[in-house]
Amino acid sequence: MTELHEHRLKRLKMRSMRRGIKEMDLILQQFAETSLDGMSDDDLSLYDAMLSENDHDLYQWVSGQAPAPEPYQAMIDRIIGQLPGTDV
Repeated sequence: MTELHEHRLKRLKMRSMRRGIKEMDLILQQFAETSLDGMSDDDLSLYDAMLSENDHDLYQWVSGQAPAPEPYQAMIDRIIGQLPGTDV
């Protein structure tokens, strides 16, 4: 059964705000609220896959402590670009 687009967005927004560490809750919730509605299906699939990654890895990628894997780099750059005080 195919997931309706509106249900997919709602699920991804919930997964973005209910993470394992508070920092990623805040970062991803803000990103999801401002960006998911305008994403293509391919970008939503990539974001969905990225949400399955470990929160500590995600935080290191977003904070620049470690490089993101190639499939996620563009998405991580989009997230970083929405953080306060960044110009990516």
